[in-house]
Amino acid sequence: MNKKKYPSKRRKNNNPSPMIGIGLILIGVIFFLFLSSGKDTSGPSASSAGNSVVPVSVNYPAPQLSLQNINEETESLENFLGSVVLVNNWATWCPPCKAEMPTLKKYYDTHATEGFTIIAVEAGDGKDQVAQFANGLGLKFHIWLDPHGASLDAFGNGNLPNSYVIDRDGTIRYAWTGEINLAMLEKYVTPVIAEN
Repeated sequence: MNKKKYPSKRRKNNNPSPMIGIGLILIGVIFFLFLSSGKDTSGPSASSAGNSVVPVSVNYPAPQLSLQNINEETESLENFLGSVVLVNNWATWCPPCKAEMPTLKKYYDTHATEGFTIIAVEAGDGKDQVAQFANGLGLKFHIWLDPHGASLDAFGNGNLPNSYVIDRDGTIRYAWTGEINLAMLEKYVTPVIAEN
């Protein structure tokens, strides 16, 4: 039997899948580079800034607010005139609230001797649960209990965590919603503490 040999013809690959895949990868790389170029790298630890919020400059009087602390003593914002106060509304069940608490502790421990304090207002949990959380982290600043959302109403912000920096004259100077980091606190709050 005679076998005929036919010249092999190269078939053209009409499957566009590899080109589409390469195109998508290139688009992804360009998108990543675009997002990376928009990050602020000017801060002292911009790499740790990550997704931290940036405080917004505001200028209005602090609300009148009085609540019980975890020792069942009533305290008022008015009692802190003459100090710089960071009011932090948070909850023990809130993941970003819990995540930022060690940062707030570290900042407080560094600046407490400079006329600065933190009032952490817990939104709704019971005294024992809040005290256990605070003791577990070794928190030394003021912890207030807010079973009915009075602080959230007073500041007009129901999202957690949210924070407000009140200067020595009782004026709110900065506000933010979300988890903050140490670099942002040093950049924005420390100059307010340094004012006389």
